[in-house]
Amino acid sequence: MKTEKKGTVTSKIKRGDQVVFIAGKEYARYDSQGKRQPYRGRVIAVDARNGKVKVEGANIQKRHRKPVPQLNREGGIVQQEGWVDASNVALIDPETGKPTRVKVELRDGTKVRVAKSGKVIPLPNVFGTKEPKKIAADREAEE
Repeated sequence: MKTEKKGTVTSKIKRGDQVVFIAGKEYARYDSQGKRQPYRGRVIAVDARNGKVKVEGANIQKRHRKPVPQLNREGGIVQQEGWVDASNVALIDPETGKPTRVKVELRDGTKVRVAKSGKVIPLPNVFGTKEPKKIAADREAEE
């Protein structure tokens, strides 16, 4: 049985990132010429605790939904994205456009994601502008 992780679990893949599939059934998509074109898409949800992500337009599943007249919800067959293991996708390098691994570095007192090429991968602006987290040593120096 899997052990339950305690505390905060973070993922290097964030909501709004552009990713490409490196494994699984979406990796084996073929275009009209018969060439393999791994699927590229935007992350719409991240479950860091279980290591899963949802990618826009990938792993489409059909759900049979009953109508609920009280909530004005239509019934029928609904298509929605399913969860995919985070190990099956890789972030796209902003410089080369190819899949890349990511490491977290400390630059100018803030944590940033860095691709293999050394280029900083900016945080996606999903919720609007946000101040980056400062390290405790920097906060003490400011005070």
